[in-house]
Amino acid sequence: MRRGSLIQLAAIGLIAGAIATAVALLVPWLPPAGGKEANRIHFVYWFTTVICIGVFAVVAAVLSYSVWKFRVKPDDDSDGPPTHGHTKLEIVWTAVPALLVTAISIVSAIVLAQNSHAGANPLVVKVTAQQFAWTFTYPNGKTYGYLTLPEGRHTKLRITSNDVIHSFWVPELSQKQDAVPGQFNSLVLTPTRTATYPVICTELCGLGHAVMRSHVDIVAAGKFDAWLRSAGQPSGSPGLAVFQQNGCGGCHTLKSAGANGMVGPDLDKLKQEAAKANRGPLAAFIHESIVKPDAYLEPGYKNLMPPNFGTQIPADKLAQLVQYLAGQAK
Repeated sequence: MRRGSLIQLAAIGLIAGAIATAVALLVPWLPPAGGKEANRIHFVYWFTTVICIGVFAVVAAVLSYSVWKFRVKPDDDSDGPPTHGHTKLEIVWTAVPALLVTAISIVSAIVLAQNSHAGANPLVVKVTAQQFAWTFTYPNGKTYGYLTLPEGRHTKLRITSNDVIHSFWVPELSQKQDAVPGQFNSLVLTPTRTATYPVICTELCGLGHAVMRSHVDIVAAGKFDAWLRSAGQPSGSPGLAVFQQNGCGGCHTLKSAGANGMVGPDLDKLKQEAAKANRGPLAAFIHESIVKPDAYLEPGYKNLMPPNFGTQIPADKLAQLVQYLAGQAK
């Protein structure tokens, strides 16, 4: 190939590479990394992206140059001259991609191994998924509907499900793991900055899948230790704590609890709904709706509560929840 043609190819490749680089850098494809594992995953992403941009530039240059340089005249339907394959070129375009794919595989394997290492003394939190809420149980035995983690410390999540397959994901921490009934899957997180991030279910798990969300609060190590020593008691009434710990806000709206779930009936209209049901005193109606969710269904809604939901809550906690909900009814 003549020198002029090589210069033209190089120029086209540089232009194509510059355009691809601009798209890669100017579009916010990834959220800001909030943990060590996320930083490593982002490195793999950009490592692969750089390789892809290089391959794209070469292919775009050769393709564009060929279309321009070897185009035929209008109405020329003749066959081109016969050619024979170029053995050296074929070896190159086979060996180079093989080396690049191998490099990506090695880097990915190293990052996967590093991200699976929880260290000698990690904080272990049990994560339980159920339609359609998350619950998080700490070493002190306390369970909450939201996750609180210390900055700079390895945390090992032991993830399971009470019903169907769910999937735990925090975008800023770049880690995802399935919640499977009957087994525990591990996920290691090491937050590097204080913030609040969403917890999202990424496995289609039923009608309420889209609202199966919680959040994770990343706090300073000292603040977390104080929170854990105080049993992490959520502010407000005991009934509010039970409401939050059991993920009720994932399905129901209740302004006083900051809940905006749309799967189940609006609990801000609980008094009107109880009057419509005509099933006795308000507290009794609330208790029955939790323990026997099929006993009465608000028109327009299907029962998505597990039949054993009410029995999973200790009797004293259930009484607190009923009292709290009855007190919020207007």
